[in-house]
Amino acid sequence: MSITPDARVRSPITEILMTIPLYASDLSFEGYIPTRIALRMEQDGLVQLVRQRGGVRKGKIRRAVMCRRSGDPKPTKLRDHMGQAYSYRHELDDGHRPWALRPLGHRFRHDQSFEYNLAPQSTRPIFMRVVLDCLVEPA
Repeated sequence: MSITPDARVRSPITEILMTIPLYASDLSFEGYIPTRIALRMEQDGLVQLVRQRGGVRKGKIRRAVMCRRSGDPKPTKLRDHMGQAYSYRHELDDGHRPWALRPLGHRFRHDQSFEYNLAPQSTRPIFMRVVLDCLVEPA
């Protein structure tokens, strides 16, 4: 009984060599996919294949990166976990750039200085609670 080449069992090393890494649109690693599936996904417009530019293996597929679709969320940025900064450099008429606080809600009346009206009336109890929680009892 002879074994045909299609009936051979592939080793795990051969499987890894026949696959390429797949990355999401935000460049996070997703796993490995076979080369034939990556080529089919490229034809369907789902991935962009990154090929080697020069050398002996010129044109070899190195990785597949998923294309961003319309329903996908925006990629996360390093600053996203920190939130919006409440202080910024304020440009004065005389050329100085002091630090200023950003008003909450991004609304202020132009007849009042926003330096004195930084938080809407509805958010002031929240800030007072935070300030009171940060106070340390005298020893």
